[in-house]
Amino acid sequence: MSASALYNRDILRLAASLEEGAALPPPASHAERRSPTCGSRVTLWVKRDGQGRIEQLSADIASCALGQASAAMLLRDAAGMDRAAVSAARDAWADHLAGKGDVPAFADAALLTPARDYPARHPAILLPWDALLAALDQSETAA
Repeated sequence: MSASALYNRDILRLAASLEEGAALPPPASHAERRSPTCGSRVTLWVKRDGQGRIEQLSADIASCALGQASAAMLLRDAAGMDRAAVSAARDAWADHLAGKGDVPAFADAALLTPARDYPARHPAILLPWDALLAALDQSETAA
């Protein structure tokens, strides 16, 4: 598969839809994750409601189009999820990219299916989910 199939118009459009924001004030927690392979960086801030569900998210993303597309989906779809749901979503992405699972149940998720053939790109796609899990873990420790 060619790189043009991977970085196609739909992926680039989704990546361009990424809405980054500023740091959320306390009681929001945050975490930053970096990819040692490609240098991508994701910083996420998360505010949870009284039931532990995601109430508000904000992000600062420095990543390739695949990482940006993944982050755009996360920012759009993660509201209302608790830590268990985020962990399950991250695992579903990892399984799908490894060829062991179906397309995760997110709008536009199938757009990232061509990345299955590029294992070196998988960490960039998973990085936003890893940062969100770390931010959620921080909010649990602070509570």
